[in-house]
Amino acid sequence: MTRWLGIALLPSAEHRTTAIRLQREVGGDHVLHPPLSPDGNLPHVTVFQGPFLDSLDPAAELDRIVASVDAPERIGLASPGVVYQPTGWVFLALERPPLLDRIQQVTLKALEPYLDRAAFDPAKDVSRFTPDERESFERYGYRYTGPAYAPHITLGRAEESVAEELVRSAPERVGIPVDWVFDRFSFYVMGENGAHAEILEERALVPR
Repeated sequence: MTRWLGIALLPSAEHRTTAIRLQREVGGDHVLHPPLSPDGNLPHVTVFQGPFLDSLDPAAELDRIVASVDAPERIGLASPGVVYQPTGWVFLALERPPLLDRIQQVTLKALEPYLDRAAFDPAKDVSRFTPDERESFERYGYRYTGPAYAPHITLGRAEESVAEELVRSAPERVGIPVDWVFDRFSFYVMGENGAHAEILEERALVPR
């Protein structure tokens, strides 16, 4: 059976609350989906997500990843602001320091043998993907790896014209924090639109 799972960085408790509030403020009169919440769809930065075989052991692989990445206890990332991503996505963009590239590379090396490539969607519309995003999707079944990696917190999705207007007007309507802190890894179950629906395994950034 295929399991749709992901690995993510989770924000500190303070910044989790900030991200949930930011989704509501950016959405304004429009509800961005899926709604973020502290006990449901958690704000997160995806490292990788996709379809996996049953032979994957999330606990063992997350332990291996944490032991290999040599991360600090907390990762601080700056945000250049809210951005639009086709089609209909509203992202809080984040910087991409070498540490995040290393985390993704270690994660891909650990998880690639367990990818259920038969579950990749050959009919997916990739017409608005960049060339790097198309290559990433073809190789891993996920849009944002390697050169296409784009660290972000997903604030939600809306009709395309609505999402574009929300992003355009956000700087005038909303105070968008620049600095964000992340202090945990999560192996999670994917929900609506790839949301962080359920924690399977959680670890501090530094092995204990």
